[in-house]
Amino acid sequence: MYIILVYDIGEKRVAKMLKLCRQYLNWIQNSVFEGSLSPSQLRELKMKARAIMVIEEDSLIIFTSKNEDWLDKEVIGKEKNEIDTFL
Repeated sequence: MYIILVYDIGEKRVAKMLKLCRQYLNWIQNSVFEGSLSPSQLRELKMKARAIMVIEEDSLIIFTSKNEDWLDKEVIGKEKNEIDTFL
């Protein structure tokens, strides 16, 4: 499934969350990630994210779609982290 993940995490925990999310998804902008994950990978990511978060202060929003083709993406201005395919 295709995932768009957005977080708002306290300053003391933001580096850990960034590192975690980069293990699973492509970083596209400050606190925003995208990519394809299996259901088990998504469960694992959520479990690890909850361990980093302070639930009363932090938030994590995950948008899911069955396929990336179901979404239209338009970037206006400079794309912060272009996703390239390396061969």
